[in-house]
Amino acid sequence: MASEKPTVVVTCTAPVNIAVVKYWGKRDEELILPINSSLSVTLHQDQLKTTTTAAISRDFMEDRIWLNGREEDVGQPRLQACLREIRRLARKRRSDGLEDPLPLSLSYKVHVASENNFPTAAGLASSAAGYACLAYALARVYGVDSDLSEVARRGSGSACRSLYGGFVEWQMGERPDGKDSIAHQVAPESHWPELRVLILVVSAEKKPMGSTSGMQTSVETSALLKFRAEALVPARMAEMTRCIRERDFQAFGQLTMKDSNQFHATCLDTFPPISYLSDTSRRIIQLAHRFNAHHGRTKVAYTFDAGPNAVIFTLDDTVAEFVAAVRHSFPPESNGDKFLKGLPVEPVLLSDELKATLAMDPIPGGIRYIIATQVGPGPQVLDDPGAHLLGPDGLPKPAA
Repeated sequence: MASEKPTVVVTCTAPVNIAVVKYWGKRDEELILPINSSLSVTLHQDQLKTTTTAAISRDFMEDRIWLNGREEDVGQPRLQACLREIRRLARKRRSDGLEDPLPLSLSYKVHVASENNFPTAAGLASSAAGYACLAYALARVYGVDSDLSEVARRGSGSACRSLYGGFVEWQMGERPDGKDSIAHQVAPESHWPELRVLILVVSAEKKPMGSTSGMQTSVETSALLKFRAEALVPARMAEMTRCIRERDFQAFGQLTMKDSNQFHATCLDTFPPISYLSDTSRRIIQLAHRFNAHHGRTKVAYTFDAGPNAVIFTLDDTVAEFVAAVRHSFPPESNGDKFLKGLPVEPVLLSDELKATLAMDPIPGGIRYIIATQVGPGPQVLDDPGAHLLGPDGLPKPAA
C-alpha cells in the first residue's frame, strides 16, 4: 500500500451567486430540500469570493474551523452534516475501488480556515460562497470527485449553485432522500459577456432575521408562498432559462425584478410579516423604474435577497450612466474616492432630462459603496502554497 502523506493541504476559492428566480422555503429542514427550483448568476471572484484552506493530518487531535480569523464551533449541525457527507463519499469511493485496506487519511481530523473578501451575513450570500468553498476544499483533501451539490446544500441551500460558474439552475427534485435536488449549469460564464452586475451596499450590518428562521415562518404561514412555488415558479424557470440562452435583456430584467418583488411580497405575507427591504432599498427600486422609464425600455434590473442591499443587472454600455444616477440620488458622504469598488467605471455627466425624470431628493450616504462586477467562473484550486490560510502547524497564519 502506498505510504500516505502525514498532511494534505488544499486551498480553494468559491464565488457568490445571486438568484434571479428565488429560493425561499424548504420541504425538508434537515436535508435542506427546497419547495421550488431556483436559478442564479455566479458573480466574479475578482470582486467577491470565499477562500478556504482545508488540511488533514495524522497529528491533528480534533476537527477545528476558523472563519475570518476567529475560531468557530465545529459542532454546528450544518458544518457537521457537510463533514459527515464528505467522509461518507470518501469511504464509499474507496470501498467501490480496489484500494484496500481503507487509507488512514479517512480517519484524520481536519482543520479549516475560511475568509471572505466581503461582509459576512449582510445579505451578500456569504453562506453560499462559504459552504460551496468548504465542500470543494474538503472534497479535494479527502479525494472525493462526485457531484458536490448534496454536500454544499447540507450547509446552505443556495451553496449548491455556487459550485458552478455562469448561470446555474438548482432543481428542487422530487425524491424524499434529496438525491435529485442538485445544481447544474444552464450557460457558462462566457455566454453573455456584456452582462454587468452592480451591488449597491446599503448596510453591511448583520440582518435582523436570518434566512433560515425567516423561511420556516414563511412556509408555515404564507399562502402566497405556496401558490408561488406550485403555480408560478415552474413557468418562470423555463422563461428565465430562455432569456439567458437568447441573451434577451429586456425580458431577463423584467422577470428578475418581478421575481424579486414577489419574493418580498411573500415575506410580507408571512405572519408576523418579515421585511428585509429598507427605505433606501425602496428608493433604489424607484430609481431603477424611473431610469428605465426615461429610456423607454428596461436598461437596468434590480433584485434583493434577504437583506437591504440591491443587486443591479445591466449591460456594459449602461453601467457608467446608471452609476452616475446612483451618485446623483445617493451622494457619497465622505468616501467619494472609495465609493466605487471592483471593475473600473468611467465617470459621466447625467443629462438634465434624466435628472428631471429621477426627480428624487438626494439622500447623502444612503448607499455606502458600489461593487462593480460581472459573471464569473465556479470554484478554483489555488496552486500557490503561499495562498494557504493555515501554516505548517495547522493553525491560521497571523494576519499580514
